[in-house]
Amino acid sequence: MKEQKNGASQFVISEAKAETAILVGLITKDQDEAKTTEYLDELEFLADTAGAVVVKRFTQRVGGPSSVTYVGAGKLEEIRRYIEAQDDADEPVGMVIFDDELTAKQIRNIEKELKIKILDRTSLILDIFAMRAQTAEAKTQVELAQHRYMLPRLQRLWTHLERQGGGSGSGGGKGSVGLRGPGETQLEMDRRIILHRITLLKQRLQEIDQQKTTQRKNRGRLIRVALVGYTNVGKSTMMNLLSKSDVFAENKLFATLDTTVRKVTIDNLPFLLADTVGFIRKLPTDLVDSFKSTLDEVREADMLVHVVDISHPDFEDQIRVVEQTLKELGCADKPSMIVFNKIDAYTWVEKDPDDLTPATKENVTLEDLKNTWMAKLHDDCMFVSARERQNIDELREILYQKVRELHVQKYPYNDFLYQNYDEQNV
Repeated sequence: MKEQKNGASQFVISEAKAETAILVGLITKDQDEAKTTEYLDELEFLADTAGAVVVKRFTQRVGGPSSVTYVGAGKLEEIRRYIEAQDDADEPVGMVIFDDELTAKQIRNIEKELKIKILDRTSLILDIFAMRAQTAEAKTQVELAQHRYMLPRLQRLWTHLERQGGGSGSGGGKGSVGLRGPGETQLEMDRRIILHRITLLKQRLQEIDQQKTTQRKNRGRLIRVALVGYTNVGKSTMMNLLSKSDVFAENKLFATLDTTVRKVTIDNLPFLLADTVGFIRKLPTDLVDSFKSTLDEVREADMLVHVVDISHPDFEDQIRVVEQTLKELGCADKPSMIVFNKIDAYTWVEKDPDDLTPATKENVTLEDLKNTWMAKLHDDCMFVSARERQNIDELREILYQKVRELHVQKYPYNDFLYQNYDEQNV
């Protein structure tokens, strides 16, 4: 999945034969076993999206990750024995994927022990983004994120080249004028190349951003609505329904990377609808920084439609992740509404009358859930199924009302157009 060339890591998704992978996660005081299982489920979905097949999971209950090898020495030895036992199998283990971002030191030590390809959550997400990027902007953003991720980890790529002491004297110490070895020379050369490339990519993104800003200014006086949400919640499918377009939609994580903007008209009221890249837990900071120009559609939107997969067992945590990301983008105070999607896939288990334990969210009916959220959010809440087209007409009506209110506030002199239209259709 990841190749090395000239000391630089090339992120490439292999579509020929699926590699087998092991997942590794930690159970800590801040992350219980249920949460770790859920995170590893998501990590497996990421691996599947990248074309890998997960054959085994390893977890360890610790106070926190080891700064040396992430997991303890005993657990690392257990993983090594499993990998060796699978060497003679039809499909030997091809990689180990860790559920957190690893430091250069951790990767170096783990690779030395396991002697196998090591990925962390960040590099896996970057792999997927590299595979999904279609436009020049997305490709530039992904490459910038890759180089930023690679820069502090360069040293591990050249551990096979030892630093040579030289010059007069035996030690080549601090006071000597010795020659530096090929390892350090290559490391510095790669660092300069990557820093130069990062500068060029930033300049290119600034140029693209200026073009995008000009495009946004030329869109006329239209209200902008942005679809936001966790990855794989159905934003693109909803975009296709509302705008009658053909935005790519697939049951994979990060199916959409490029922001798509379409003009939508509901009852003679036009507005712009943007489908944005999905958010995810532990989203790499470098990726967020690289995709700032794409996320400008979110920042400049007049209204946000937060799409939630209500069939996901931990949708409330996904809501918190999206809200936190929006807060970091400075968009938390924008007018918004929540649209709970995939009601056709919602399941619940009726609680046994003799079971005296407290009810959980798995025991809540869809009607009870609707009443709870609608009572909390009033008109800022909808329950739909984009795939089955359930309640889409109601969603259009609510969007019409909200967009019109925003339009009247922003462009009050245009209100008479809609008043006349409404009077003609009474």
